[in-house]
Amino acid sequence: MSVAKVCIEEEDNDQRIDNFLFRRFRNVPKSHIYQLLRSGQVRVDGKRTNASYRLQLGNIVRIPPVKTTERNSSRQTTIAPSNFFTFNKLYEDDALLVIDKPGGMAVHGGSGISFGVIEQLRAQNSSWKFLELVHRLDRETSGVLLLAKKRSALVELHRQIREGLTEKHYLVMVKGEWRNAKQHVKLALNKYVTATGERRVAISTGEHKDYKPMLAHTIFKLQKSWKNFSLLDAELKTGRTHQIRVHLAHLGFPIIGDDKYGHFEMNKQLAKASNQMNLTRMFLHAHTLQITHPTSGERVKLQSPLSEDLQKFMDELDKSLNGRVVY
Repeated sequence: MSVAKVCIEEEDNDQRIDNFLFRRFRNVPKSHIYQLLRSGQVRVDGKRTNASYRLQLGNIVRIPPVKTTERNSSRQTTIAPSNFFTFNKLYEDDALLVIDKPGGMAVHGGSGISFGVIEQLRAQNSSWKFLELVHRLDRETSGVLLLAKKRSALVELHRQIREGLTEKHYLVMVKGEWRNAKQHVKLALNKYVTATGERRVAISTGEHKDYKPMLAHTIFKLQKSWKNFSLLDAELKTGRTHQIRVHLAHLGFPIIGDDKYGHFEMNKQLAKASNQMNLTRMFLHAHTLQITHPTSGERVKLQSPLSEDLQKFMDELDKSLNGRVVY
C-alpha cells in the first residue's frame, strides 16, 4: 500500500472530508478515520485539516495507506449477478435515479440485512462514481424512492427537504371510519428506546430535560371508505421518523399491517386470511413526490401506482364491503 493523492471532482465538491473518507473506507472504523485526520496524516493541498472541512473542486487530498483488518474485510461481500433484483425505474437522468421500491425491502443493509436497495443498485451499476439515497422509506413501505447520482444533486435536494420545498404524498389504509374530508394534525414527537433496545417514536407529552420534542405536521385527506376501513392521502409537511404511523395510531386509526404501532389482533387475522384479504405488510405507499430538478430547475412530479399486493387488498374490500369513493 502507498500514499494516494485524490483530486476532488464535482461528485465530492462541498462534502465534509470525514464523510468523504467514510465512503472511501466503508469497512474501516470511524474512530480510525478521525485519528488519521487529527494526526495530520490526511492533508488537503499539503496542509493539515479538521473533520468538518468541506472539500472544494480541485482540492488535492493526501490519503495515507489504510489497513483494513481481517475482521472488517470479512464484511466485504459482493452481490452475484444471479441475485440482482430488477427495480422498476420511474425516472432517470445524469443527476437522478427514481425507483419504485417494493414493500419488504430495506433501503440499505444493516441490522441483520445483508443487502438493501442501495447496495443492489451500486452492485448493478459499478461504473457509477456516485450514488446515494436522498431520503429513506421504511422497509415495509413501497413507492417512490429518490437517489442522487451526483454529489451536487444530493446537496441541493437535501436543501429543498430542509426548507420544505418538496411535496410528499402517501396512500395509507387505516382501521376505522375516518370522518373528516381534510384534517391537519400537528403533534410533537419524541424518540425513545425500549427495554429490549428497539427504537420507537411516541407523541410528546411535554418538554424533556435532555431533548426538545420535534413538531410533526401531517395533512390527511379521505380518499375512500368502507365499513371499518378508510383509505387516506397523507401529505408530509415535516419529515419526522414514523410520523404518519404515530399520528394515526394516536388518533385511534392505526395503519393496517403496522407491526409497531398498529392493531395487533387485526394484523394477525389479516396475515392468516386465505383469500385476497391476506395482507402480510403495512399498507403504506409513497405515491407522489414533487421536487425542483437540481440541474434544470424545472418542477418534477414523480409518481408510483399502488403496489399489486395493496391494490388486491383494496379490490377485495370493494367486493365484500362496497367501498364509497369520496374524492
